[in-house]
Amino acid sequence: MAAPSMLLRGLPLLRLRLHFQFHHRRCAVGFITAPSRRSWCTVTADSTRPDEKLSSADDSTAFLRAQHSPKFPRWDDPDYRRWKDKEEEILSDIDPILSLAKDILHSDRYLDGEQLTVEDEKVVVERLLAYHPHFEDKIGCGLDSIMVDRHPQFRQSRCLFVIRTDGVWIDFSYQKCLRAYIRVKYPSHAERFIREHFKRSGG
Repeated sequence: MAAPSMLLRGLPLLRLRLHFQFHHRRCAVGFITAPSRRSWCTVTADSTRPDEKLSSADDSTAFLRAQHSPKFPRWDDPDYRRWKDKEEEILSDIDPILSLAKDILHSDRYLDGEQLTVEDEKVVVERLLAYHPHFEDKIGCGLDSIMVDRHPQFRQSRCLFVIRTDGVWIDFSYQKCLRAYIRVKYPSHAERFIREHFKRSGG
């Protein structure tokens, strides 16, 4: 009977020890996990306030991304800014004549075999044809008019033709004229502009 009575007397002590161990373990777990939970809540709250500064870790990440992004030119590079300004200038310069040429060729403004109006012909001759690398060969004995018609080899395409005073007519590429114009007026930036904006060589 002595052994069972000793066992019964030890039960409250054992229960107390188990309770203390369980409570101690729960506090320890809470102590370990609480900071990470608070940290997550802090980041979430900060993300909703745009006026707050980024943390130093975020700043470091942004810096590394900037350092390892050579594919994207930096706007604070003076050479790049000068190029973009010049590119915009060239685009603004050629846009009116480029739009006119496309409208003449790709809209129903002119039928196949139709000659340009006096106004359109003047602009095309002065802003395009005059800059063709083989201008004199195209004109030959003299210019009578400018015509729109199907290309003799590529019948799906329409192009501009010089009609000479002797009745002979010959095609010319408005893109080749534009490239020559850009090389004359913007010699320092012409090749880069042509490389980036003229995908095909043009005949």
